[in-house]
Amino acid sequence: MEEIDICIVGAGALGLAIASRLSEDFPASVIVVIEQHSLPGQETSSRNSEVIHAGLYYRPGSLKARCCVDGRELLYAFCHDYDISVRKTGKLIVAQAGEEAQLQTILENASLCGVDTLQLLSATELRRREPEIRGLAAIWSPDTGIIDSHAYLETLAGLAQHRGVIFANRTRFNGARYDWQSGQFRLAIQSGTDSIGRSEEGLQCRVLINSAGLGAAAVAETIHLENGLTTVAPQMLYSKGNYFSLTGPSPFQTLVYPVPDISGRGLGIHATLDLQGHCRFGPDVEPLDQNVFDPRQPDYRVDSNRLDDFVGQIRRYYPGLCEGRLMPDYSGIRARALTGSGETDFDIRYHWQTSAAVIHLLGIESPGLTASLAIAARISEQIHDSRLLNKVITDIGTAGQ
Repeated sequence: MEEIDICIVGAGALGLAIASRLSEDFPASVIVVIEQHSLPGQETSSRNSEVIHAGLYYRPGSLKARCCVDGRELLYAFCHDYDISVRKTGKLIVAQAGEEAQLQTILENASLCGVDTLQLLSATELRRREPEIRGLAAIWSPDTGIIDSHAYLETLAGLAQHRGVIFANRTRFNGARYDWQSGQFRLAIQSGTDSIGRSEEGLQCRVLINSAGLGAAAVAETIHLENGLTTVAPQMLYSKGNYFSLTGPSPFQTLVYPVPDISGRGLGIHATLDLQGHCRFGPDVEPLDQNVFDPRQPDYRVDSNRLDDFVGQIRRYYPGLCEGRLMPDYSGIRARALTGSGETDFDIRYHWQTSAAVIHLLGIESPGLTASLAIAARISEQIHDSRLLNKVITDIGTAGQ
C-alpha cells in the first residue's frame, strides 16, 4: 500500500492554490492532486469573468466576505511577484430611478466588510468617467480589477510541480474509507481515458482535501469517516451563467455593473473587460433543475434565444447598445451551498479523525478565484495547528536514526 501525506481532489484554482501553499509550508510531505480532466482548471476556473472582486456585497463576517477581502490583496501581490497580467480597472455600480437607496446599503455593507475605498458619484460624475453610461448615481470601486486567470492557474501548477507535487490527471476519485489499521484514508481512484479505466485501491493518505468544485458535494458523500459515516452535504443550488461578447471596440474603460438583483441570485448582467480590452456582458442566472442536473456532465452551450433578455438589461445602463454587436460567447456553472438560515456562503468543513483529516470545500462559487489564496492559507494554518503532518515528519526522522 503506497502512502502519501496529502491528497487533493480537484485541480481548479482552489485546488492548485492549496497544492502550491501546502507544498511550500510542508516541504517534506508527499502531495498528490487528482484531476479528472487532462489539464487543470477546465471547469469553473476557466469559465468566469476573470474579475478580482473587492468584496462589497457579502454578509459581513461571512467566509465569502473575509476570504474575498483578504484574498484580493494576496492575489494582487501574487500577480506582481510572479509577473501575471493584472489590471485594477475599477468598477462602477450604476443606479437607475428608485435604486439610489440600494447604493447606500452597498456602501454600508462594504464598510462593515472592511472595504473603505468606495466613492459615491453623481450622474454628472458618472458621465464624466464613462460617457456612454446612463444612471442617476453610481458607486466607484477602485480596488476591483481583472486578471489573466489562465496564467494564474499555470503559475500555481508550475510552483506546485517545482516543489514536488504529483499531478494525476485524467483520474477519477471514486471514494475513500478510513482504515483503522493504518490510521489513514484508503483511496479508490480510476485512471485512464476510457469509461472503464483502471481501478486502483493502492493509495492511502493522512490528509484528504475535497476541492472538486461542481462535484464536491457528490465527492463528500463517498468519503467514509472514522465512524463509518459520510458527510451530509448541504443543499446545493446549481445555476448556469451565460455570457455574450461585444464585437468591435469596447465603449467602456472600466467594469460596469447594475445594482444587484434584489432576489440575491446574482449581480445582474454586467460589462467586464479582458486584458486585451474586449468587452463581454454577463453572466445572467439560468436556474438548473436540481433533480436533473449532473455536475459530471454540464451543458455549456449558450442559447442565442437569451439575447433579448440581455439587450433589455444592458440598455438600462447602456442605451446606445447595438444589438447586432452581441454574440453568444461562453457559459459557466455555479454551485451554491445553502446555510441553515437559507443564505449562501462558502462551506468549509473539517473532520479531524484520530490520526487523519478530511477537509471539504463546498459551494466555493464567486468570489472563489479572488479568495483562493486566502482559503489556501486558512487550510494550511488548520493543518499546521492539527500537527498531523508534524507527526509524519517526526516519524520519518525517527525511522532514519
